[in-house]
Amino acid sequence: MQNTILGADATPGAPLNMRLERQRLHDTVVDHLRNQIVEGILAPGTKLNERELCETLGISRTPLREAMKVLGAEGLVEILPNRGASVSRMTETEIWETFELMSGLEALSGELACERITAVELAEIKALHYAMLSCKAQNDLPGYYSRNQAIHNKINEAARNSVLRQTYIAMNRRLQALRFKSNFKADKWDSAVHDHEEMIKALDAHDGKKLAAVLRQHLLDKRDAVLSVAKSVESTADEA
Repeated sequence: MQNTILGADATPGAPLNMRLERQRLHDTVVDHLRNQIVEGILAPGTKLNERELCETLGISRTPLREAMKVLGAEGLVEILPNRGASVSRMTETEIWETFELMSGLEALSGELACERITAVELAEIKALHYAMLSCKAQNDLPGYYSRNQAIHNKINEAARNSVLRQTYIAMNRRLQALRFKSNFKADKWDSAVHDHEEMIKALDAHDGKKLAAVLRQHLLDKRDAVLSVAKSVESTADEA
């Protein structure tokens, strides 16, 4: 079957090339499905039909099932025996507790980053910040979000704590779709941009306590925005 998601046929080759091609296909399928979930194209609770996805992506069931397992381990997909897979749906309690934990991880990342960040890393974060502002000016939410997440990610990397890094990645993957949706309202988006401007100032001053406080509140505000949207959706459904 043609690997249309890669834009090329999987032609036979040396064993190493075959392994590389297989890994490349696996990573591409995972990234594609993860982005679809994050951007809400595949909404929470959506049943993932293997046949339809294979036809759409131009792949066999093996790489799709391997990708499902990865997304299942990340908490983005729920796989039930004899019932297939569906996009995970977090409860209100799970959302509250996960954002609460993430706020602490982000705060610690910021505090440590202010102690350990290099001039090159700081310049990279500033460049991402200005690129993010450009995306907002163009009302490009996916572009804004990708740069927004890159900033948070680089702050976490600059903390230089491997255990914190692993925990951060695992928790953040569960929240990516919700963090993306939290900027749908203009006032929330403006507030998030203001927070990022404060983050840059604190990083520039190497003020760990200030950056930790900004990041913690930033995540708690995200939590409140997400829960507000969820309650609004439930209320609309009840009235229908």
